Amino acid sequence: MNLFDAIFAHDHSTPAIRFGERELTYGELRAETLKMAQAIVSLGAVRGDRLALLLNDSPEFVEAFIATCCLGAIAVPINMSLRADEQCSILHNSGAKLALVEDDVCRESPTHAPEKLPSLENVVHIDQLNRTKPAADAPDFPPPGHDDPAFILYTSGSTGEPKGAVHTQADVFYTNQTFCREVLRLTTRDRLFSSSRLPFAYGLGNSFSFPLLNGATTILCRQKPSPDVIAAVFKEHRPTIFFGVPVIYNLLLEHHRGGGMKLDCSSLRLCVSAGEALPAHLGEEWEKEFGVPVLDGIGSTEMLHMFMSNHEGEVRYGSSGRVVNGYEARLLDDGNLWIRGDSAARGYWQNLEATAKTFVDGWVRTGDLYRCDEDGYWFHMGRSDDCFKSSGQWVSPVEVEAVLLRHPGVARAAVVEDFDADQLPCACAFIVRQELESDSGQLEHELRKLAAESLPRFKQPRKYVFVPELPYTATGKIQRFKLRQQLRESRV
Repeated sequence: MNLFDAIFAHDHSTPAIRFGERELTYGELRAETLKMAQAIVSLGAVRGDRLALLLNDSPEFVEAFIATCCLGAIAVPINMSLRADEQCSILHNSGAKLALVEDDVCRESPTHAPEKLPSLENVVHIDQLNRTKPAADAPDFPPPGHDDPAFILYTSGSTGEPKGAVHTQADVFYTNQTFCREVLRLTTRDRLFSSSRLPFAYGLGNSFSFPLLNGATTILCRQKPSPDVIAAVFKEHRPTIFFGVPVIYNLLLEHHRGGGMKLDCSSLRLCVSAGEALPAHLGEEWEKEFGVPVLDGIGSTEMLHMFMSNHEGEVRYGSSGRVVNGYEARLLDDGNLWIRGDSAARGYWQNLEATAKTFVDGWVRTGDLYRCDEDGYWFHMGRSDDCFKSSGQWVSPVEVEAVLLRHPGVARAAVVEDFDADQLPCACAFIVRQELESDSGQLEHELRKLAAESLPRFKQPRKYVFVPELPYTATGKIQRFKLRQQLRESRV
């Protein structure tokens, strides 16, 4: 079965998408998707062609994604918040032949540099395409082969150059049968809203495959998901499940307590967190404030969605929960996490070297360090390229950050490797204060005392750097490599 047949097997009169003041039923979305498929065919796309989607979260994105995959072409969603040169890099790497782009951002589009994109033959503004969509004659949707590429998702670049994970339609169905069925347990009455965007694996599951494969409603939002925007969506559309990343939950709590528009969470039955480990105190504060649990878990672009998660009624804050049925996990080489499951990508597009390092004998190297307790709960210990040795012993940045975040004067913290006067490795903490005007000297004194009480000496930060903000990827992961680079440059 293809995505088109699976999605539109539901009652055509029920709402599929809520988008601003618009509401599309499954029947209306089906008709628009057929028109989109005909338009894509008329633009010359054939089986195997890469079709780039430079689109906001919108009904048009959903229509184009379904149509492209089901026609046998390969969808390449591109994050709208990337710089033009980063978008250009993805267009070049994917070899996209056709690009659908937002009309209001076309002036910034990297497609204006055709000499850098020899494969790109046609750029179509989505507003223009909507005005010229042909009548909805039934297109030919060939049955997908199990290994036929359907879409390429580019990693968020938390450690450098993004890579394109190649996925099939079967991968989408597998994440729905595993994480979605086991953890979310959707009904047709559910309304799902995600602060993570559709071009990301996390957002694609949250806002596309999970709601639409289960006859539920997805709430899409064009605007950047600021606290004000999210609060307005909660008030107007009343989602039953919200998906975010830790930095978003922290911002929403600060906003709610700081005199802005109060966050109305009365419609929510679940919240979900991913992207990076949710600090235990943050999950506890959220549930205490709003009475809604936050189910933290871990997934990856390579696995398409979550393979570990906390479950409703069995939340253990500070952990990523338990392995989801349908996946296997193992620890190798001092705690490196490897995962196996049928949603794994077929490799990285045009990158055999990285594919060989990550995809080995049916297993996928996540790059995350973990430990598992006797109850089967898994605890994130950091990224393998973020951990370092001090005094000959391993330091997990996540563990140190969790201690520092207990201080009420700390809004955010990131720990990276530094070197002392003798060029020996030690921990350095970058701190964002709750009140930017507060006394950094006094706060540092209190943090040193807190670290001394809670951590062995080799894990205690030797240096504290106070900054107005931390560098994040678009998926909410701290870019520690940029902080390490900042320290290197300061030593020159």
